[in-house]
Amino acid sequence: MYLIYDTFRIMSSILSMLYVVNTKKHKDERVDRMKINIIKTNMSFSKETGYVGHVEFGVEGHKQPYEITLQSDKGKNDWNYALNFSQTPGSEEEIQKVDEYIEEDDDLFDELVEAAMKTIEQQ
Repeated sequence: MYLIYDTFRIMSSILSMLYVVNTKKHKDERVDRMKINIIKTNMSFSKETGYVGHVEFGVEGHKQPYEITLQSDKGKNDWNYALNFSQTPGSEEEIQKVDEYIEEDDDLFDELVEAAMKTIEQQ
């Protein structure tokens, strides 16, 4: 009985380590693939809508810049967002890749939120 339990525990630990290594490798690969350049930010607050911000940014290799609209009732970890082309429409494939990248990379999303929040602090 103990042998089965120990074997299961060891296999579970190995699988967990492999998942962490695989996840880190995948995350590092994403960082290398997409470079973001923040162009313009703003953020406002009202009792009715909470925090509403916009971040215009470019992605290296993409023809059109993007704008992410951020909204949070409390300005904490409850952010909603919408991603659009900033000026003129561009490639749907490119905007879909950017959206997936934002969904997967919490650090990038936090960077966009922080950039917008800095503008409200300066007002």
